[in-house]
Amino acid sequence: MQDRTLYYNKIAPFIGKNVIKVITGQRRVGKSYFLKIIAKEIEKKSEDTQIIFINKEDFEFDNIRKYSDLINYVEERVQKQKIAIFIDEVQEIESFEKALRHFLTKEKYDIYCTGSNAGLLSGEIATLLSGRSIETEIYSLSYPEFLEFHKLNNTEENFEKYIIFGGMPNLIHFELKEEIVFDYLRNLYNTIIVKDVIARHSIRNVSFLRNLSIFIAENTGSIITAKSISDYLKSQLIKMSSSMVQDYLSYLTDAYFIHKVSRSDLNGKKIFEIGEKYFFNDIGMRNSIIGYKITDISKVLENIVMLHLKIAGYEISVGKDRNKEIDFVARKKGELLYVQVAYILNKQSTIDREFGNLQKIPNDYPKMVVSTDKSSPTTYSGIRHLQIKDFCFEMIKNA
Repeated sequence: MQDRTLYYNKIAPFIGKNVIKVITGQRRVGKSYFLKIIAKEIEKKSEDTQIIFINKEDFEFDNIRKYSDLINYVEERVQKQKIAIFIDEVQEIESFEKALRHFLTKEKYDIYCTGSNAGLLSGEIATLLSGRSIETEIYSLSYPEFLEFHKLNNTEENFEKYIIFGGMPNLIHFELKEEIVFDYLRNLYNTIIVKDVIARHSIRNVSFLRNLSIFIAENTGSIITAKSISDYLKSQLIKMSSSMVQDYLSYLTDAYFIHKVSRSDLNGKKIFEIGEKYFFNDIGMRNSIIGYKITDISKVLENIVMLHLKIAGYEISVGKDRNKEIDFVARKKGELLYVQVAYILNKQSTIDREFGNLQKIPNDYPKMVVSTDKSSPTTYSGIRHLQIKDFCFEMIKNA
């Protein structure tokens, strides 16, 4: 089993503690696999702990449909004084939060669950569980993980594979060829759309949902508003209100299929309500929808930078100040990091634009430009320049 050390280190301090460990993320990013890693570690370190594993995607557990079924299933199988309960895709169980609260009242239970919906522990459910839960979001593979999973060296050729195919963990079972990988990813896309969006939100206009996914794929990293999408649809003779567009975008975001990055001032504090960028949780999924073209390289690189900032634990926004824009304002533990993304710094005008916008920011927080260039200087007027492969490794190292 490949260890996902970054995520395990986040969970480790809470293992054996009377708090619900919730692992969230897009379907098939490795949540089930990660639960098995934790279960294996518990078995190894605590022989007196009984493991009960429930996978709601397995037909064997189809009879666990509501919270009372879950309570009865677990309590009928208790054999030891310490019980570690693992529930995969817990949102498939009606009123699951009542069962989790029940288990919390019994100190012998160590509770872990996964979910593929961002609202899993929001609103009334969060209140019901009284804050006794911690949430860890799992993403598709970072570039360093991609190399580790596929047993590849850090080369330009292998980074290109990552750019095209992305980091869905199950790709280790397939040959990395477009017709094979994209066929798998398209089938996964259909599963996410059907199970985590259409069924959950009772969507009728399925064709619009798919067209919206295509629109986001074609406009990855561009400033988007619900009105701009609505106007585009009108040009295609499709009627859809801005509020409905916003709802559909939120459904895709809740399924972790895409990530919304809002615009903010350059301090990352004031969030602007109009206009945001959307990126994919996995760049391979994006490419499988509309295909990969070299002309899309700037969009793809920006998506990869966004993902690695997220994995590293940053809260990110798009920096905006009058006519000046910074690709990412990243905030973590009260510190800021400013990042510009460029494909190639092959013109002085490009260099002046990318580094110049950062130079105008009046503070001493770290600033960097990320590109594919290998021969450019490592600093320019005090601002760091990183090749994107090095950026990916640095983000994961410092996560």
